[in-house]
Amino acid sequence: MIVLNNVSKTFNTSDGPLAAISSASLQIEKGDIYGIIGFSGAGKSTLLRTINLLEKPDSGSVLLDGEDLTNLSRKRLLKSRMKTAMVFQHFNLLTNRTAYENVSLPLEISGFPKKLRSQRILECLDIVDLRDKASAYPAKLSGGQKQRVAIARALANNPEVLLCDEPTSAVDPQTKGSILYYLKQINEKLGITIVLVTHEMNVVKSICQKVAVMEHGRIIEQFSMRDVNYEPQSSIAKILHAEKVPVVEGEFAYV
Repeated sequence: MIVLNNVSKTFNTSDGPLAAISSASLQIEKGDIYGIIGFSGAGKSTLLRTINLLEKPDSGSVLLDGEDLTNLSRKRLLKSRMKTAMVFQHFNLLTNRTAYENVSLPLEISGFPKKLRSQRILECLDIVDLRDKASAYPAKLSGGQKQRVAIARALANNPEVLLCDEPTSAVDPQTKGSILYYLKQINEKLGITIVLVTHEMNVVKSICQKVAVMEHGRIIEQFSMRDVNYEPQSSIAKILHAEKVPVVEGEFAYV
């Protein structure tokens, strides 16, 4: 579904060039919940943003469903991006729009038929159990509810891939479980491939099937969480394999 081949990205800073990503390669299968984990500054979010070319790599290729995004015209790229959607750490909801209107926004931008729009918005709010909050403004929602609205918004245009950048970092521990529960349900029931960036070990343990560990802009290790015979190399991988926990099962289960 997603293939990154030797992707590199350098930013010019006041202190000189900063190699955010160095020759990163990975493959993500359709239907995966794929975790990218590493400490702050490892390059995780930059790597995530290359998947839909919000950050265009300086070198390397990015294939989405077999199509190399780095070779597309702007028009073709915008069309291809419709296959992906993003969920952010700090929700990024419009404060002057209700939950219903926030979910409506991507449908408006994409030209989704107006007569079908209301039905689709309510379907997406139903997925995250927030139909009753349709008329509420973000200021009246809890952190977990805001993130669930953001997930509903991301689902509006029926994406094939959901890119999640630290989706649980801005909510309390109990709420993390609910967010992971809904992401797991979305993956299982809708078949959406999820790529999730995090620095939280328990998030990876609870929901991810496969993992890439990043350090100083490089992918230093990749493995399946279900491979009981895998011998971890990095300190992060050793911690992840030290104590197995089940994937999210049942409502709001979280370890």
